[in-house]
Amino acid sequence: MGVSMATAKEWVERWELQQQRYAVDREERFTVIADVVEHVTADRTRPLLLDLGCGPGSLAARLAARVPDADIVAVDMDPLLLELGRTHHAGAARYVDAVVGEDHWTDALELDRPLDAAVSTTALHYLPEPTLLDTYRCLGDLLRPGGALVNGDHFAQQAPGCSELTAHVGRRRAERAGSHGQEDWQSWWRGAARDPELADLFTEREQRLAGFGGGSAGDHLTAARHAELLREAGFSHVASVWQFGDSQVLVAVKD
Repeated sequence: MGVSMATAKEWVERWELQQQRYAVDREERFTVIADVVEHVTADRTRPLLLDLGCGPGSLAARLAARVPDADIVAVDMDPLLLELGRTHHAGAARYVDAVVGEDHWTDALELDRPLDAAVSTTALHYLPEPTLLDTYRCLGDLLRPGGALVNGDHFAQQAPGCSELTAHVGRRRAERAGSHGQEDWQSWWRGAARDPELADLFTEREQRLAGFGGGSAGDHLTAARHAELLREAGFSHVASVWQFGDSQVLVAVKD
């Protein structure tokens, strides 16, 4: 069910372009996340990192470049995106097929030591609030003291008027950067479905997703609510370290 290097390269490069439509200042957000990871792992030998909802390895590849001595475990439930990552970014991470937030999902990670950092971009908003709290607790158990959980995402604002404003600022930024000229999410997936090399993986993906409700259950959660859940999960140090529009990087450090 593997794909060729050429096919993986094509679809990962197209993925990178279409994602720029949605993640405001995506590259800067990746850089900030890497800055945080670099800081918390500065005195560590072979730091262990976990990439949650890794997709085709976009963040894992950037972290591998910034922290080349790190061991990175990248987890996702999407078989097609995982295979693209395994092929195109093979050296960046060890890719794990698991559903973040399900019972015993961390067993599949097969970690041999505590994590130095857990990272995520535009993924945890798929989790409903109770599952998100459980996930934060699990990650707190996996992290070493001084380790960090770093979440880059689009967060709802406290007031609807503010949400509309921050979303507008983000859209205008994307327009200035020319990102809206790229293909969108739907056209990327339509194209992938037509590629013969991806057909079996696409079918498996559709079968898996049929068992889930779909949507983004946690889209309504503000950064402040995420911070409350993180503190409830045992993280006493939580801060937003970067923001543009409604895109933020939230960091929680374990005592």
